[in-house]
Amino acid sequence: MFERLEPIAVDTILGLMAAYRADPDPRKVDLGIGVYRNDRGETPVLNAVQRAETALLASQTTKAYVGPTGNPGFNQTMELLVFGAGHPCLSAGRVRTVQAPGGCGALRLGAEIIRTAFPGSVVHVPTPTWANHTPLLSGAGLKLENYPYFDAVTGGVQFSAMLAAFERLPAAAVVLLHASCHNPTGADLSQEQWREVLALVKRRRLLPFIDMAYQGLGDGLDADAFAIRLFSSELPEVVCAVSCSKNFGLYRERTGALHVITESAAAADATLSNLVRIARGIWSMPPDHGAAVVYGILNDAGLRQVWVEEVAAMRGRIRALRSAAVQQLQQHCPQRDFGFIARQRGMFSYFGISTAQVRELRSRHHIYMTDDSRMNVAGLRQENLEYFARSVAEVLART
Repeated sequence: MFERLEPIAVDTILGLMAAYRADPDPRKVDLGIGVYRNDRGETPVLNAVQRAETALLASQTTKAYVGPTGNPGFNQTMELLVFGAGHPCLSAGRVRTVQAPGGCGALRLGAEIIRTAFPGSVVHVPTPTWANHTPLLSGAGLKLENYPYFDAVTGGVQFSAMLAAFERLPAAAVVLLHASCHNPTGADLSQEQWREVLALVKRRRLLPFIDMAYQGLGDGLDADAFAIRLFSSELPEVVCAVSCSKNFGLYRERTGALHVITESAAAADATLSNLVRIARGIWSMPPDHGAAVVYGILNDAGLRQVWVEEVAAMRGRIRALRSAAVQQLQQHCPQRDFGFIARQRGMFSYFGISTAQVRELRSRHHIYMTDDSRMNVAGLRQENLEYFARSVAEVLART
């Protein structure tokens, strides 16, 4: 049977990761892998996480299953983190939450509940979007189509084109939206633009499927959740997939949640019963450790404050790197305007160079980013910023 299988090409990101690790050059710079790094090039375990884990291990008395919906304390505290205390959708009992194995699990579960409720649904995703959105959503049987989003000329959003595309969609079409820190471009909507999108979505009766993987790393914990909070207060139905990988540093613990907002509490209960059935058939029970750690942090005032400060420090470092990178590039590449990098948010930016130039950066200068020139700004360090800018200048001059 298995002799019939053909080899699958290595995933681009995984292949880039392997190539970087195998590169012996001490100057090498990893701007490809989508994890936060500090100025030592490490992806640290947050202090708040270490303290919560210590308390958890000292108090935990069982490794029994937590149930198909996951850790109840985690689910509740995540609702408060995402929607904010006193949000009308919480007060009305319109939200149901299921813990999932990472943001990926949340996205897949969201796709499955959409297909169950609306067979034949089409999900409209931005151009570009995170590469893994395609297999996660289409793997549930949903068809995907694209809408214009990134403006390569300005490094911002093609907002008018995006709105025009939404105007043409039929009622009940699903639109995938990035809440903040757009991956892979770093180009986000302003709050005023989000209000315009909301008015259009409401008028056209579209279903927003919002992915929030970077809460706190853009403009702040509350500001980055603006779109979710706005849409959930004004619309009858919203689907939200949330990840704890970046803002809690829990990458390998696979900690995420799916929030579904429905028109009524009764509809929410019915939706939850379907979510449980779907989750039971995919992963049965979610992993508990990461969720228990998040609950321990958010449920303890002291640990929560430590975590808030750590998130602010990560956000501040990324912003400072963006500004410093622009300054270095302006100095070494005055013929190109890279100012858009400082205007973007989160870990990622589309650098705007060709595939050939990306590969030359890799082969000649050991600087790794994906072929479409998406770079993880957090992979830069104070000690390699000038080397990065000089290398870019040399490649641009040659080509």
